[in-house]
Amino acid sequence: MCSYNQVNNSYACQNSKLLNGILKDELGFQGFIQSDWLAQRSGVASALSGLDMSMPGDGLIWQDGKPLWGHELTKAVLNGTLPMERLDDMVLRIAAAWYQLEQDDEDKWPSLAEGGKPNFSSWTDAEVGQLHPGASNSQEKGVVNKFVEVRQTEEGGDHDDLARTIAREGIVLLKNDKKALPISRNGSALESGAQDGKVRVGVFGEDAFPNPEGPNACPDRGCNDGTLAMGWGSGAAEFPYLVSPAEALHANFDMQTVEVTDWKTNKVEHVDGTAAAQDVCLVFINSASGEGYISWNGVKGDRNDLLPQKGGNELVTAVAANCGGRSESGAPLGKTIVVVHAVGPVILEKWIEHVGVHAVLIAHLPGQESGNALADIIFGDYSPSGHLPYTIARSEDDYGPDSGILRMPNGVVPQQNFSEGLYFDYRYFDKHSLEPRYEFGYGMSYTTFELSEVHLMSHAQQGVPVFPAARAPATATPPELNSSVPDPKEAMWPKGLTRLKGYIYPYITSLSDGEGNSKEPYPYPDGYTEGQHALSQAGGDQGGNPDLYHTIATVEGTLTNTGEMPGDAVVQVYISYPADVKSPVTGQPVDMPVKVLRQFEKLHTVTYKTFKIALSRKDLSYWDIAAQNWVLPSGEFTVSVGWSSRDLPVKETLQVKAVSTTV
Repeated sequence: MCSYNQVNNSYACQNSKLLNGILKDELGFQGFIQSDWLAQRSGVASALSGLDMSMPGDGLIWQDGKPLWGHELTKAVLNGTLPMERLDDMVLRIAAAWYQLEQDDEDKWPSLAEGGKPNFSSWTDAEVGQLHPGASNSQEKGVVNKFVEVRQTEEGGDHDDLARTIAREGIVLLKNDKKALPISRNGSALESGAQDGKVRVGVFGEDAFPNPEGPNACPDRGCNDGTLAMGWGSGAAEFPYLVSPAEALHANFDMQTVEVTDWKTNKVEHVDGTAAAQDVCLVFINSASGEGYISWNGVKGDRNDLLPQKGGNELVTAVAANCGGRSESGAPLGKTIVVVHAVGPVILEKWIEHVGVHAVLIAHLPGQESGNALADIIFGDYSPSGHLPYTIARSEDDYGPDSGILRMPNGVVPQQNFSEGLYFDYRYFDKHSLEPRYEFGYGMSYTTFELSEVHLMSHAQQGVPVFPAARAPATATPPELNSSVPDPKEAMWPKGLTRLKGYIYPYITSLSDGEGNSKEPYPYPDGYTEGQHALSQAGGDQGGNPDLYHTIATVEGTLTNTGEMPGDAVVQVYISYPADVKSPVTGQPVDMPVKVLRQFEKLHTVTYKTFKIALSRKDLSYWDIAAQNWVLPSGEFTVSVGWSSRDLPVKETLQVKAVSTTV
């Protein structure tokens, strides 16, 4: 799907370099490209540039019935503006996807006679609705939504359990002082200050509880009310159900020995007394965002800052300062555990070093099984295994000058030049020697792991070419179709077909429509030719040149679980390029990041496990803008293995002798 933005001042859905050059040629994409909704901004230009399907079909304005394609595309073909071969390519790509999904197999997909027609409506959640919504001349109704139970099927398995697993494995443990986590369901490992001996657990914060209006109360999840489990926007889904953290905690604690108190708001007035009555305080805060067509509480798509929303910092600070009461020195006696649901990095500096905050979990956007997944971690049924896919900084400014929101246009067409180059997130922190709060790839566990017997095997001792192998000739011959322009009579409006107002059709209403109405030729862009462009040497198959995926080296070793419970470790492999990399085309030095993540693998380990991680030519190469190809530099690489971008205890060197070849 091509989006709304421009790339080098050319709309993405009519950018031939992106669609034809990179996606279809270099990466060998065999499917069809569709526009995001109303992202198509031209007719012939987008067709020539590689767009295959316009969605939803309207032109520049929503539901005006005036398409950029439809009958306009038919006219462009008939008058010779658009080559018939391009139209055939569009159709073949779309039809190929239909066959790829075996939609012609009536054993898997019901025939039309058996009710096999569209079974999903974007316009209503009701089973019965208008068959032609938006058409003022049609009020015909019928079944527009077929509700099929898919959560547990023989073919697909238990999707509820899968959702729970995915949510659980995405939870990141950032802090766990004095093994505050896990906690027992009956509170046996906790000290109670109550006379009845019951352990008091407080659950604080709106984010722990369900939206009182229901999980789908806000259209497209466009608000931050109740627990955050999904971002908002056109890609949001309807929750079949949503287990909130509070629900799961109440269901898991043994109420004979544990008393749970709920504080269902982020307001801090009088929270000190409630917090003081607890032995353990679980505080839930969040930070939400979504697609820009929805605005919530001043957040218009992207977040305005990276702070917890709705007074989250103040809630954590107030609870942590008072949980369990205070000692004579003023220190809190109870343990505060913070859970953060967020769409991305959140600055935690207001309280991360607070003496009362003993543990922190980043639970991200967990979906429908939110509470159950969190309970799996909190109660120690599973050891946390998530690792940060971003850096958590100490200050927003640490992410760099181009990381903030462009609040005012910097030109008639706003520009973002990506002047940071390759230096974003951990690469930026490494380059500028910035100390993060929690680095990229960071994540704690309830158990401990060790790496041993790690060694690097090179498969390129005799030297390898600087460039990948030359692109091989195509192994498949595309179908030969009749490329002659059809008779305009074939495109005329069919007799007896009722036109639905506002709907898009490919038919013309007059034979003269196929002749064109301009004496001037179509203004093709500079450089346009109907001849074939030179193919990219970086291409040759799906995913690019197959030679890029040949193994250059292999990292082998043993992972040992040295703790007291089974767990999953994420072994991460980073590479550092030779010190004096130069372009083989220009001879100029090439600036390289300090290190780059190239491979990682999550390994479940009870005692020990051996692992083998391959490094391909592409892993060790860089994109040379002068050569317009992947280049494997010669020299000494450093291969670092460990647990995060700043915790890499094992380092090996790899000598690569790259042999110069022609581009």
